[in-house]
Amino acid sequence: MSDRVKGFPAFGKGVRRARSWWGKAWLKALEDTSLDQAPLRQGRKYAHAGLVGTITVSPGRLAATVYDTEDTHHTVVRVTELTDGEWNRFLGQIAVKAGHLAALLDREMPRELADAAADAGVPLLPGIGDLDPECTCPGWELPCRHAAALCHQASWLIDADPWLLLLLRGRDQDEVVAGARPASGVLATAAYARPVPDLPDDPPPGEPGPLPEFEPAPGLDVDVLRLLVADAAAKARDVLATGRWPAPDDRRDHIRMAAAHPALRDRLDADPRAVRAWRQGGLTALDVLEQPWTPDRTDTARARAAWDSGELPEPTVWRNRWTVHDRQLRYGRDGRWYPYRSVDGDWWPTGTPHRDPTAALTDAD
Repeated sequence: MSDRVKGFPAFGKGVRRARSWWGKAWLKALEDTSLDQAPLRQGRKYAHAGLVGTITVSPGRLAATVYDTEDTHHTVVRVTELTDGEWNRFLGQIAVKAGHLAALLDREMPRELADAAADAGVPLLPGIGDLDPECTCPGWELPCRHAAALCHQASWLIDADPWLLLLLRGRDQDEVVAGARPASGVLATAAYARPVPDLPDDPPPGEPGPLPEFEPAPGLDVDVLRLLVADAAAKARDVLATGRWPAPDDRRDHIRMAAAHPALRDRLDADPRAVRAWRQGGLTALDVLEQPWTPDRTDTARARAAWDSGELPEPTVWRNRWTVHDRQLRYGRDGRWYPYRSVDGDWWPTGTPHRDPTAALTDAD
């Protein structure tokens, strides 16, 4: 991905706020643009709930996938790029004072620089109507709650790195540094600020090869040995792909292997319900089976809104478990509903987890 297109991984759940004056100015432009405060409040809740996917920032464009209770929406917020003339005037203001560039390189946006740019007719910070949202949702509000969620999380990114604001206006860090360089030489701050090139990415792990053949031997089950070799190879590929070494956990290893290789199930003495849960959704589903938790007020409100919107029967609720007769949905920490069915007094995972409780309850039939 080039320096003019930057991708940022999804934020997890958590309450964050823009702390810098330029991050707050971004949010003020969002608030001043909106004619209805309700989508802004919903968007802030979506942002804090971690419902915005990977954010892409490029000249004139913010984009992300935003997850809702019933659907997934592709959301874009456009920002007007500066013209070449505006950029020349802005770069001239940076060159006038070396401290401006030094501050930017320290991830600070001097008010003095923004004021000087405004005096030169350069709208560095967005104002009323400068944020132009688009979304695949049917909402008519501008912005809708999905675009508001994206703008809230974008304020956190801009708060940490004001260069992203300049990128949205049309130029990346290297272009700005080069354009602000005096004709007589190179600023020392610019020379030392040039980023060290990243090492090339590791090549992707190859496709798994054929399993080795083992000669039969007394007391050796070669079929089981081949499955264990396959499992070890799969774990090694995961380590290469993620860079993370899994914490040792013999019990969960047994559950995982029993779920992946039915021939090993009896030998590993794994809990059948745990194996079923792993097949339903891996480690997250196993935690849903074994670890009840109490959602916070935001998660509870979101879960209740999703349930009521589907006009589902009134459930009996205990912590994250919503029960309707012999069916149960367990609300996971990932925002999905995990269907269960009562069998001989025990709750068994069944079907596929969904973000929509109606679909999940149908799977529990």
